[in-house]
Amino acid sequence: TASSAVPEPPARTSAHRQVCGARAEAMVFAKPSCRARVSFETGMSLLGGHALCLGDEAGLGTREAAKDVSRFLASMNGIIMARLFKHSDLLELAEYSKIPVINGLTDHNHPCQIVADALTIEELLGGLEGKRAVYIGEGNNIVQSWRELAMIAKSEFVCACPEGYGPDPEAVQRVQQAALGSASVVHDAKSAVSGADVIYSNVWASMGQKESLEQKLKSFEPFRVDMELLKSTGKASTIFLHCLPAERGREVTDEVLECSQSHVFQQAENRMHAQNAIMIFCTDAKPPSTPTLGTHHARTIEEAARIVGLSQVEAP
Repeated sequence: TASSAVPEPPARTSAHRQVCGARAEAMVFAKPSCRARVSFETGMSLLGGHALCLGDEAGLGTREAAKDVSRFLASMNGIIMARLFKHSDLLELAEYSKIPVINGLTDHNHPCQIVADALTIEELLGGLEGKRAVYIGEGNNIVQSWRELAMIAKSEFVCACPEGYGPDPEAVQRVQQAALGSASVVHDAKSAVSGADVIYSNVWASMGQKESLEQKLKSFEPFRVDMELLKSTGKASTIFLHCLPAERGREVTDEVLECSQSHVFQQAENRMHAQNAIMIFCTDAKPPSTPTLGTHHARTIEEAARIVGLSQVEAP
């Protein structure tokens, strides 16, 4: 007869973890995203690994507790990337995971996007230091991550939005207390962009918030980025960024998106390079050689790695 004793699983050697675990990434999408999936999946492939995409079947927070999903995924993978609604779910994933958990986005913040933004600004303008970046839109997760960036980089961040749609005033004040960069909120778009090196736009209602869009349309109408507003910076060198997808004709005109000052697709590509640098950092892995990646990919990962290293300074 078969023994009722449950046999112990075979020991997982460090070599097994290095060869199998560190090359597999589990991606959990409560919020679907074309850019997030393609950039993480293609990026992991370039690094010689494999990415697994999980949507509703993960059931995180619905069918199964986040801490259970975390422990299961950690047993078979080397990295977890989660793109979620609730930030508390992300924190629970990280608390119970034995492998790195990367924040692909939550309603609280979007750090991968901001590392890509910083990389794009460095490529186009030579760095963040002394630059004035003006975000035009609601005080959302992008603003939170830009605020965090201003706490570790000598840059000026401005959120331009209608009254009642700004970020938490206490969070803005903490940037001033860090005494490195600065952050402010302005309720007039034209005055906000004066002298801006970067104008940054985003949809007026994020995923899961479309039901509140109609009430916002009237308030945000004066904050549409058009060529007149872009010229109001007084600088021909001003660049336009957008985290995409864009709703053309709403928060930004088609003319601005297609003009020579718009670099939204370079910014989108940099998601992959920034995230590769993050994955290499989190796993303490050695980057693949330049011949393996190609000169452009290798150089851009190296540039992104410097920004990721900067981001390890803990913000107050």
